[in-house]
Amino acid sequence: MLPLRHIRTLSAVARAGGVRPSSESLRRAASAVSRAVALLEAMLGLPLFERKGRGMLPTPAGALVLARFDRIRAELSAVQEEAAADACMAALPAASEDVLYDERRLWAASLLAEAHHMPTVGRRLGVTQPAVSGAVSRLENALRQKLFLRTASGLMPTDAGTRWIARFDLVLAELRYLEDDMAAARGSLQGLITVGTLPLARTRVLPKAIGALRAAHPGLRIHSLESPYEQLYAGLLSGKVDFIIGALRPVADRALTVETLFEDELGVMASATHPLARKRDVGFGDLRGQSWVLSRPGTPLRASLDRFFTDHGEQALVPAVETGDLALVRGMLVEGGMLTVLSTHQLRYEVDAGHLRVLPFPMDGLRRYIGLATRAGARLPPGTLALIGEIRRFSR
Repeated sequence: MLPLRHIRTLSAVARAGGVRPSSESLRRAASAVSRAVALLEAMLGLPLFERKGRGMLPTPAGALVLARFDRIRAELSAVQEEAAADACMAALPAASEDVLYDERRLWAASLLAEAHHMPTVGRRLGVTQPAVSGAVSRLENALRQKLFLRTASGLMPTDAGTRWIARFDLVLAELRYLEDDMAAARGSLQGLITVGTLPLARTRVLPKAIGALRAAHPGLRIHSLESPYEQLYAGLLSGKVDFIIGALRPVADRALTVETLFEDELGVMASATHPLARKRDVGFGDLRGQSWVLSRPGTPLRASLDRFFTDHGEQALVPAVETGDLALVRGMLVEGGMLTVLSTHQLRYEVDAGHLRVLPFPMDGLRRYIGLATRAGARLPPGTLALIGEIRRFSR
């Protein structure tokens, strides 16, 4: 991960217009400032400044770094302002501000909020437990407040810790994105894209998009997270998930930017050997008394399905099995003789192979909107935008 303190130094040089005028505000020797800029340029493999008689001007690559740093500074400034207000101070001391501009400390706090166990964090970071403890203590001392409390379940974030670590996560995301920006500036798309995937997207659209993207840009890697929407949503807001693809939630949320890709048709599905698979017309009476495997309560599909049946004067279905696992759904249809309601796209391969059937039961008005959700205001790196572009293409 790129050193945050060097990026902060670069920003100061850009604002001051040169190394010497920036050294005073940074409280560092001019030679140390020059070394920090040179080291960052070497790490990124690109010149970040044009050295001219009238001063140092950012190159296009330097402008990318500065744009990311502005977002980082906004997150850390919000943490500092809130901590100062909690401590009844006008502002935190400059030394406290310096403590925050260390990516390893932020990373240690982020990992500890997930693992709740310092030795585990130490192994992840390749450091000792005392080093992790020291990093967290430095942050707590700088912010004048505890970030974690020791409980029977391990070290759990305090209320303030939860809020501030969410901002630390966004800082770490910007650092990851910056590395991807620089790779693109050097002429190649590289890096890791983390996609939160809901069931429908995993079957056709996303695999095709990933295949096309990887054929053009083999340096990109994709990490797919298959979790309940609530977990994916939290990951999206913290920057740990780059975007979510799947059935959109019908609730307006200012924290998200949502884009509809296509409208999804739903159908009642059964094994090709199911008695109803031989009927030319299936009605509500045929569906009563059947065994069902359905999505979990609270999902958009389940809510729409319940409304569909009650709007037609029928009782909402009571499933024998509730799951979001498509493999289990397949098994319960083929081996368990159950019925389900799913997108006709989700099990298209099994339908085409003759293992499953879409029953001739009209479900007019029962549709879902499939789309993308990104964090509002997020500046996604080129590789992620390229994958989103391929998803749009295959969705059309």
